[in-house]
Amino acid sequence: MRTSNPALSPQTFTDVRRDPTMPAMTVEGTVNRTAFLLFLVVVPAAWVWAQVHTALNPSAAGPWIMIGAIGGFAVALVTIFKKEWSPVTAPIYAALEGLALGGVSALLETQYPGIAMQSVGLTFATLAAMLLAYRSGLIKPTEKFKLGVVAATGAIALYYLVGLALSFFGIAMPFLQGNSTASIVVSGVIVVVAALNLILDFDFIESGAAAGAPKYMEWYGAFGLMVTLIWLYLEILRLLAKSRSRN
Repeated sequence: MRTSNPALSPQTFTDVRRDPTMPAMTVEGTVNRTAFLLFLVVVPAAWVWAQVHTALNPSAAGPWIMIGAIGGFAVALVTIFKKEWSPVTAPIYAALEGLALGGVSALLETQYPGIAMQSVGLTFATLAAMLLAYRSGLIKPTEKFKLGVVAATGAIALYYLVGLALSFFGIAMPFLQGNSTASIVVSGVIVVVAALNLILDFDFIESGAAAGAPKYMEWYGAFGLMVTLIWLYLEILRLLAKSRSRN
């Protein structure tokens, strides 16, 4: 098994052992955990959204974005290295990311009215389309497919890291910012790669259930899927913002 999602590495399920007398991970259980994590993202996101709009000041989103992004990243690392803690850390991660997403969405909503709902709708539509494509066999997670998605995701991660490093020196990474045609095309490609990661995540979760992974891995599998969904939402939001800024 191979996946480019850092939360669902090739060793995710082989590194854990299950007591045969205890319940095992199931796909249905993972779906239920994912739905709960989505709820935990939406609630704080809606709260931050309301706070920003009540204050009538877009800068009010700043602190929540920082708290959510930094806290979510830290909790994600803990979850990846301590999988057995995922029943506790995965919900915390979702709530923190909700703060960040609510802040980012509210901030962009003040500039481009309606962009948040468009991004939410496109994210769930993409999720449904990828699930249908996976279930129907239209897109098969072959080894070549997995290798291609992993390579593309790694290239994107490197691209972002280089851009972040250059930004400290006041140097803008080509096509990372701005609303040029090339920049929009690059963002579109990144959205496609993020969407294809969902196929790998679906396959990985099914493989974990088939392997009889421990029950707590339902939380970990849901956490890994949330990492991809949050990335997909942010990339769609970025793409729409770039497109609408040209008008």
